[in-house]
Order: sequence, then C-alpha cells, then structure tokens
Amino acid sequence: MTITMSAVNHLMKSVTRTVGSLLFPPTCSGCQRMVGQTGVLCSDCWQDLHFIEQPWCDILGSPFSREMGDGILSAEAIANPVPFDKARAAVAYDGVARRLVQGLKFNDRTDLAPWMARWMMRVGAELAAESDLIVPVPLHRRRFLLRRFNQSAELARAISKMTNVAYRPRAISRIKVTRQQVGLGTRERQANVRGAFKVPDDADILVRGNRVLIIDDVYTTGATVSAVARSLKRSGASAVYVLTFARVLPGTFSA
Repeated sequence: MTITMSAVNHLMKSVTRTVGSLLFPPTCSGCQRMVGQTGVLCSDCWQDLHFIEQPWCDILGSPFSREMGDGILSAEAIANPVPFDKARAAVAYDGVARRLVQGLKFNDRTDLAPWMARWMMRVGAELAAESDLIVPVPLHRRRFLLRRFNQSAELARAISKMTNVAYRPRAISRIKVTRQQVGLGTRERQANVRGAFKVPDDADILVRGNRVLIIDDVYTTGATVSAVARSLKRSGASAVYVLTFARVLPGTFSA
C-alpha cells in the first residue's frame, strides 16, 4: 500500500492536535475553566456576555428599551451629530466582555481576536458588505513598539479574512502621541485625540471615493473613532462606518 505525503502530513497534524489538546486543554476565554473546545465560553461566562440587539439607534447603534420604528435616532445622535455614518458594537462593555478586551489588549491574548471578530460580525455584516476597505484605529509607532501589536489591527485582520473586504492598515496614521483615554472625561478625550490622525499622502488613493469600515475594540464616548472618521472624510471617503467589539452603555462609563 502506497502512503502519500499528503496522508503523512494529515496524520502528523492530527497527532500534533491530539498531543496539544492533552498538554494544553482548551479553557474558557473569560475565566480559564476547562471547556470542550478552544475559543468558547463556559456557561457562566456566556450568560454574562450581554449582546447588543435591535432595536437600536440607526446611527450610533445604541440600544433602545423598546421598539421605536425603522430609522429612529437616539437623543444623543440628534444632539451631538457624529462624523461617521453608522456605528455598531457586538456586546456591552461589562463583565466578561471587559475581561476579553483587557486580555487582548494588555495580556497579549491575540488568540481571542478571531473569536471576538465572529461576534462582531453578528451586528457588522451589513456594514462590511457596504465597505470597500477595512482600517483599524492605529497606534502611534512609539506605543506600538512598547505593546508589540495593535489589538484593533488584530480584530480588523480577522474581519477582513471573514469578509474578503480589503485590509488597509496604512490608510490612516496616528501622527500625534496621545495620553491613554482611560480615566478621561468626554471633553478630555475629544481634546486628547484632536489632530491625532491623518491619511498619508500616498494613501489618499485608497480612501478617496471609497467606503471605509473603522475597527476598534471598545466604543466609549466615540471620541477616537470620530477623530479617525473626520480624517477619512477630509481625504474624500464617501462613507465611514464604525464596528467595535464592545460599547460602553449609559450608566457604565465610569467603569
């Protein structure tokens, strides 16, 4: 009987997966309890993950407590117009969602990004279908060297693979070193990122006339994604959408 190289490679991969699962059994992404397969949550953490569902504000994606009708805007969207066209977030930023974001951002858990991206696509599929390119909120090169990776880029790369929408991280740059937004109020956040982003001259052709989907991990006040959106619109983007994994809902901003 002839054994092909393809069969040998398949056998080796199976052995590797088996040994790996024995040495490193899959654990819950939220609490590290053992689970049946990699990337899933235990039942307790799953119940603690609060998905944002319709009805929601047509622009901000913030949920309404009851059905308001198609195309209805929230009071916030009316009182404070935003420079992007639509924003959506997968989950509320509390409990296990906060632990997932912090794990990705501060604990080098880049393995979480593909799973978080899948949940983002529950609410972002329509935005992705309308977009010509995907850009992550960029880090300044100084912070990138310290952190070694950009959590928003990890999410954006995963979503690009799922949707086949072009991933263009160089379409927008952070040209100003900013303070960490954590702990800042709304006006402080807006001032902190004012003038922080720019479409490089050689990337103008990527943006002009195209629809851009911005990817970030958390939507808090919208100051950062708004600053990115303004730069993209100034460079001729025909539409700008925002998709984040989590969103800080009213009453949880202090957290």
